[in-house]
Amino acid sequence: MKFPWSTHPYIWTSEGWLYLATIMDLFSRKIIGWSLRDRLTKDLVIAALDMAVKQRKLSADLLIHSDRGSQYASELYQLLLLKHGILCSMSGKGNCWDNAVMESFYRTLKVELIYQHKYETRREAQRDIFEYIEVFYNKERLHSSLGYYSPEEYESLMLTKVS
Repeated sequence: MKFPWSTHPYIWTSEGWLYLATIMDLFSRKIIGWSLRDRLTKDLVIAALDMAVKQRKLSADLLIHSDRGSQYASELYQLLLLKHGILCSMSGKGNCWDNAVMESFYRTLKVELIYQHKYETRREAQRDIFEYIEVFYNKERLHSSLGYYSPEEYESLMLTKVS
């Protein structure tokens, strides 16, 4: 059973805030959907969900977990989950531990990338975040919880074990 997680951090630029929504596959720790926007709206999380749905074949036992933000509780987001047969789970009120894996990813992102830069533009931050997620994090960054494989290496290894 796969359990993607979803939440979002804020990234400061000289042009203003940039918001990131991500969906992680807990099995491999791979970020399978993500979106950046200058506003924290339902469009942000819907774009991340759309990307995740396109990247993965969905199974009947899929569960997505998020915080209790209004974007995730929005009627359109909830209808999209229903359309794709995804069960919705939300953190307990004020309980950050419910989303510990995603919070750990965001801490890592901030320490390894965000805090190392002062972003003048949103475009500059978007470029760096794209590189971090798609090139480094998913393909190269080793995870102790995965036996020191990257998310993509781990998925590949597990796929060869079952075939």
